[in-house]
Amino acid sequence: MIKAGIIGATGYTGVELLRLLALHDDVSIEVVTSRELEGTAVATLFPNLRGYVDLAFTAPDDDALAACDVVFYATPHTVAMKTAAKLMARGVRVIDLSADFRLKDQAEWEQWYKEPHESPELIAKAVYGLPEVNRDQIREAQLIAVPGCYPTAVQLGYLPLLENGLVDASRLIADAKSGVSGAGRKAAVGSLLCESSESMNAYGVAGHRHLPEISQGLRAAAGGDVGLTFIPHLTPMIRGIHATLYAAPVGKVSAEQLQALYEDRYQSERFVDVMPMGSQPATRNVKGTNRCQLAVHYLEHSNNIVVLSVIDNLVKGASGQAVQNMNIMFGLNESAGLKTISLLL
Repeated sequence: MIKAGIIGATGYTGVELLRLLALHDDVSIEVVTSRELEGTAVATLFPNLRGYVDLAFTAPDDDALAACDVVFYATPHTVAMKTAAKLMARGVRVIDLSADFRLKDQAEWEQWYKEPHESPELIAKAVYGLPEVNRDQIREAQLIAVPGCYPTAVQLGYLPLLENGLVDASRLIADAKSGVSGAGRKAAVGSLLCESSESMNAYGVAGHRHLPEISQGLRAAAGGDVGLTFIPHLTPMIRGIHATLYAAPVGKVSAEQLQALYEDRYQSERFVDVMPMGSQPATRNVKGTNRCQLAVHYLEHSNNIVVLSVIDNLVKGASGQAVQNMNIMFGLNESAGLKTISLLL
């Protein structure tokens, strides 16, 4: 039985992590921390967990966390980098859901997150936790940087094209929409019902923190520089990401060729569903699941390739992917605890 601890499990990714781990046959949740809610029963804050999680929130304690086999950081950015090294020194495997270790360029990280990185020695040790790319490294890792939600949807959509050199990598466009839960569980005017309902807006047009992360992954796939225009949007739904990805082919392609390419690339991937030719995936198809659903189209009239990629931002885009990484790290069935059918309504 894997002993798991969760640091900062009071947000949306935290409760999703608890929901998934509570029903995982190979996991025992030992510690759930929150300084603010110390002593409060987890099920009091999250009544959906009544009868499943009987723990109370505790203040972070090094010894209690070090007794775990794995510790998840479901915390804001800049928290994990302050304490992860202590746990790792005591043999704990760490899975960080924040952005603290996603970028391999320290200077780039500091540019986007506006403060010095406090554990630069861990940046090289961290494995970027996109299983469809780094499965072998994840198996041996002690520190996992779980990809962001937008980066997961965009990278999975573009990978087959870039890995095979089929598109002009200097002219990529990612038009992505996210549900409001992507903004987190903090009190913010933009997340209020009256502000976000019945409206849709772009944000981060001049530059979004996920842009360098996406570009880093796409460069690795392309084997060279990429030019990416990434525009995120906030949509009036609770959860889900829909990414519409555009690319210009460098030679002759066909819809049949592209379909076969995607089916071949992801045929052994449990959590990537390549839909039949001509399909249009919807966010509700993956709601509450760890799946990414893809459809690839070739628009002959404009000689453009369009890939549609949908995920649940809280599951495949965060907590579900974290559990998937844990399963790989501990030699479990990759789908353990993640065999969930989407909620269509």
